[in-house]
Amino acid sequence: MRINIDEFLASPNKAVTLMGMSGVGKTYISNILEEKNWYHFSADYRIGHKYLNGDIEANLRDKAMTVPFLRELLENDSISISNNVTINNLSSVSAFLGKVGNPEKEGMALPEFLRRQKLYLEAEIASAYDVPKFIEKAHAEGHNHFINDSTGSLCEIDEPGVFEVLAKNTLILYIKTSPEDEIKLIERAQQSPKPLYYRQDFILEQLSKFQQERTLEYLALMEPDDFIRWVFPNLFQSRLPRYQHIADNYGYTVQASELATCKTEADFIDIITASARR
Repeated sequence: MRINIDEFLASPNKAVTLMGMSGVGKTYISNILEEKNWYHFSADYRIGHKYLNGDIEANLRDKAMTVPFLRELLENDSISISNNVTINNLSSVSAFLGKVGNPEKEGMALPEFLRRQKLYLEAEIASAYDVPKFIEKAHAEGHNHFINDSTGSLCEIDEPGVFEVLAKNTLILYIKTSPEDEIKLIERAQQSPKPLYYRQDFILEQLSKFQQERTLEYLALMEPDDFIRWVFPNLFQSRLPRYQHIADNYGYTVQASELATCKTEADFIDIITASARR
């Protein structure tokens, strides 16, 4: 179940979903196409702006309430806290997702971490189902084409209906990394550990292994960034077959190195065409 490449090329209203790990170029390509009047749908932005907005603001308020000066101002409504997430600044979403581990190192307890992971997954699924109505919105606003800049964790969704909807309404393009690309992305992630979404069975298994390897009596003793550096290569490798399965059943695959050469809308269409006809 995938959009036929000839039908895609002939269509006056093209729609594409970019899929792959964070850092492979999804937003880079989306920005190029946005300049050519493609509607840029950012799944991360949709998640933070629509589905997690209330939770993010509640989290920010809770943090602010721990500061006596801010608490007094909040309690008498002298100030307010809002979530100013944008496509290019998703820091508030990351801060809400958070890291598990030592609270003195900005870590959180496992039950709260898993609760937020669940909320994020629900928001990601909802944002994917929003794609068809945003395609209609794009056309109504005068955009002929639509680009879905998906999250790096799209492949973690175990709900076939999500991919059936995306495949029916968009051409799904998996940006596949080479071994050299993988090394670079892993090194980058380890240099700057960031909050991530994990499937629950995966994260519980990895936490158990890490705890045993480091002989930690409690997870509360775990350095959050240390764990992220340790787990990221395992997460990366676990996602690769999931991406490929989706591409094989619902879309097409293009090499990240090919997409990195893309400078124009025409380049992008040519790369898709070559990939689909291999």
